[in-house]
Amino acid sequence: MLGLGLLLVATLAYLSVMVLTSIWQQKIRGKLPPGPTPLPFLGNYLQLNRKDIYSSITQLHERYGPVFTIHLGPRRVVVLYGYDAVKEALVDQAEEFSGRGEQATYNTLFKDYGVTFSSGERSKQLRRFSIATLRDFGVGKRGVEERIQEEAGCLIKMLQGTCGAPIDPTIYLSRTVSNVISSIVFGDRFDYEDKEFLSLLQMMGQINKFAASPTGQLYDMFHSVMKYLPGPQQQIIKDTQKLEDFITQKVKQNQSTLDPNSPRNFIDSFLIQMQEEQEQNVNSEFHMKNLVMTSLSLFFAGSETVSSTLRYGFLLLMKHPDVEAKVHEEIDQVIGRNRQPQYEDHMKMPYTQAVINEIQRFSNFTPLGIPRRIMKDTTFRGFFLPKGTEVFPILGSLMTDPKFFPTPQDFNPQHFLDHKGQLKKIPAFLPFSAGKRFCLGDGLAKMELFLFFTTILQNFCFKFPSKLEDINESPKPLGFTRIIPKYTMSFMPI
Repeated sequence: MLGLGLLLVATLAYLSVMVLTSIWQQKIRGKLPPGPTPLPFLGNYLQLNRKDIYSSITQLHERYGPVFTIHLGPRRVVVLYGYDAVKEALVDQAEEFSGRGEQATYNTLFKDYGVTFSSGERSKQLRRFSIATLRDFGVGKRGVEERIQEEAGCLIKMLQGTCGAPIDPTIYLSRTVSNVISSIVFGDRFDYEDKEFLSLLQMMGQINKFAASPTGQLYDMFHSVMKYLPGPQQQIIKDTQKLEDFITQKVKQNQSTLDPNSPRNFIDSFLIQMQEEQEQNVNSEFHMKNLVMTSLSLFFAGSETVSSTLRYGFLLLMKHPDVEAKVHEEIDQVIGRNRQPQYEDHMKMPYTQAVINEIQRFSNFTPLGIPRRIMKDTTFRGFFLPKGTEVFPILGSLMTDPKFFPTPQDFNPQHFLDHKGQLKKIPAFLPFSAGKRFCLGDGLAKMELFLFFTTILQNFCFKFPSKLEDINESPKPLGFTRIIPKYTMSFMPI
């Protein structure tokens, strides 16, 4: 009875704090951008389509304009919709908008450490180091291109082994793409049948799936309560710990064989930097926690985005065989059949590059972007945004802007070609974001997309196991994200 009484008192106290917080937020609301009136604790949650948050955001934009405020549970978020507002914030006022916002599922894992989910001076130091070190290990250069070509060759052999049978390409692409970043971070690739490797990929996939699910949305809004309650979030918490343990073990292996004069991979370089900084700076950001979380950030990000884009691209090409035929024709003209594609080929292949760009635009997997946070009190378009305010730069709104893409709901590579058939630059095409927190792996991702895409199409034609009209090419909305419909396909040797 005493325990129940204490629980009731604690619950009432928590709800009281939430109500008082809501009242306080209403008092400062006049200084913030307009938006729908929130309920205490729940915010605007009940006013949103939980299965398709992006559509709800679009509807609110039509009512409140390009800058407005919503409350996701107790979280107050300022939304930026459209190219002008997003550019003005992320590029023109890049420093003020450079903080990292809340993503409870991933914060459970990273806890504000590492290069991706940290803010302020920690983020700046880790970002500078990561960009320089990735460049040292060949990112953007011939060195990493050879690694991608090696993995592409392994993938071709695997796909040839399917003998044209219908398969789900997901695991084939995930293993291949993940091995590229693995060779940079860990200094080695995994065997495609390695059980630990497959388990890691599965856990990362489950974490991403949970983050996008309705339960994941609730966890994102009410994690301060839900982290103590039973539910699927408890398995995600366990999986995040397993991922951290795996990276920690990799770091320990590197420590035991480290040669400070000859770094073999990203982890080695970070360990060497740790040794140098600890001798000179007791407050250094180069310590074990940031090493583990930065390595995990790179492994996590480098394993999913490119493989998902390729998988969706194959589905779109099967739906649009005329586009696939034109890509095959350009590959034959520029590369031929007797050598592997090289990244420099993309300069001579405007149609193929336009197709890749259109796949990225049309897929629009994370239309809400990655949340930002205001680093200091800021005035933006006449509104006052206090330090700590969360911001959603809606990158999806750029990808569907009819000012830049005349038929935004259609898959149309001509969006990226001028009247002469040459590739044109479109300012609103920002699949890797912009400003001080743009994706630091964008150069690697671009190279991977081109080399994997062209190598596969150099060797195979695609076949859908049933009628083309049965292909559902539209990404399915799921909460904050969009997911690819599950499908099987055949890789038919040319």
